[in-house]
Amino acid sequence: MRDVDELVHTVFSGLSPLVIEDVADEGEQIRVWARTPDGSVTCPACGAEAARVHGYYERSVADIPIDARRVVVLVRIRRLICPTPGCRQTFREQLPGVLERYQRRTPRLTSQIGVVVRELAGRAGARALSALAVHLSRHTALRILLRLPLPQPRVPRVLGVDDFALRRRHRYATVLIDAETRERIDVLPGRTADLLAAWLQAHPGVQIVCRDGSATYAEAIRRALPEAIQVADRWHLWHNFSEAVLREVAGHSACWAKAGPPLQDGKRAHTTRERWHQIHDLLGKGVGLLECARRLNLGLNTVKRYARAREPERLQRAPQYRPTLVDPYRDHLRRRRGDEPAVPVLHLFTEIKALGYQGSFNLLYRYITQGRVEADRLPISPRRLARLLLTRPDHLTDDQRRLHDDLTTTCPEMIDLAGLVRTFADLLRPRQDNADHLDAWITTARGADLPHLHAFTRGLDQDHEAVRAAVTMPFHNGGTEGVNTKTKRIMRQMHGRAGFTLLRHRILLA
Repeated sequence: MRDVDELVHTVFSGLSPLVIEDVADEGEQIRVWARTPDGSVTCPACGAEAARVHGYYERSVADIPIDARRVVVLVRIRRLICPTPGCRQTFREQLPGVLERYQRRTPRLTSQIGVVVRELAGRAGARALSALAVHLSRHTALRILLRLPLPQPRVPRVLGVDDFALRRRHRYATVLIDAETRERIDVLPGRTADLLAAWLQAHPGVQIVCRDGSATYAEAIRRALPEAIQVADRWHLWHNFSEAVLREVAGHSACWAKAGPPLQDGKRAHTTRERWHQIHDLLGKGVGLLECARRLNLGLNTVKRYARAREPERLQRAPQYRPTLVDPYRDHLRRRRGDEPAVPVLHLFTEIKALGYQGSFNLLYRYITQGRVEADRLPISPRRLARLLLTRPDHLTDDQRRLHDDLTTTCPEMIDLAGLVRTFADLLRPRQDNADHLDAWITTARGADLPHLHAFTRGLDQDHEAVRAAVTMPFHNGGTEGVNTKTKRIMRQMHGRAGFTLLRHRILLA
């Protein structure tokens, strides 16, 4: 009997404050009969010790499963009489840590449920718990989740601010984190300047704020914390710079494409040249951009793009070809056509078929008529060339480095662009002397004939102090972007069924 008692107390060690009287195996569940220990209990109202029993009642609570079966504990609770005159007449005794008022689960079972619903929320949490022999509805799972205490908010020294979409292009929210420790601070139900400014004023003590290029957040910080240092996010600076570089590379495709395949010369190219002359003729007569768009029935952005181009060839791009089954046999085709220029295509098709070619005759014919056999190199798209420019030189292969050097030396503008890319990438390694280097880089970029980079430098001027802080201080907004990535996972998991309150709760608990 002693061994049995020790086994029972070992298996049900979490119920040790209770006196276990019996345990029964009922198949799908295990039923435990227990009672509260004898002795006096403190009155919750006056604090007096009470030992006189008025009566008994029974509570049924669920405990953590054992052997993949539910455990139900039937506890006999005493109702005691308070000895203090004028105090409550009777009260029910409670056992903190084992029995909580109005709860039908033990605290340790509720704690385990909280761990699951913290990650899976309602329906998914209820399904996962059912496999663990814990049966509850999705509504109960959400109630337990919302009862989990949130961490106490504190004011960080370095604050990270970013927005995320609750419903893209319609509703947004703002997440605030400690940029040094990556700890979530708060989630605001919007991204307006008034909302962020009100939060900053209610939580004084922030010294540095990391943000993206949002003018709304910049205005809120200036209004609420005029002495705080604003730091632009370096990833966003590089992203915006990369887009400007891509547009410059596409605009100069008439230059670097001469080293590769010829430019397209068809109806579309003729229309491009004709439209360029129409726009520049009107601009030469003093007609404004908006009036040009109205007269020519074009979009304003299209007119601006044509107006920036100094010659129509800059608007033409090199032909972009996808890899084909003919590419592995290109050297053989070039050698055969060099030795015998009049060799029929059908003969070439038969030869490469014997070498293992799996494509069709029409594919080979188009490949040859497009001039891809005689070209000095395979065609390259503006996006691929921009990627070569924006990649660290030590991460390029020998072939990529050779291609990079050949294409970026075709015109003075491409040479200037390659140099500006290298120097700007070096600026994104924070150092104290980068502030002077940034001003020098902006001056150099404006001196080059690169209109898209001019637009980028104008954006740097509008947020100059934050950009200077970004290239001189080690802080960034990467942690906030990581929180946004995890938030998207949470939102996909809930499929948009939950409201902002639940979403905020899960973000802050993550």
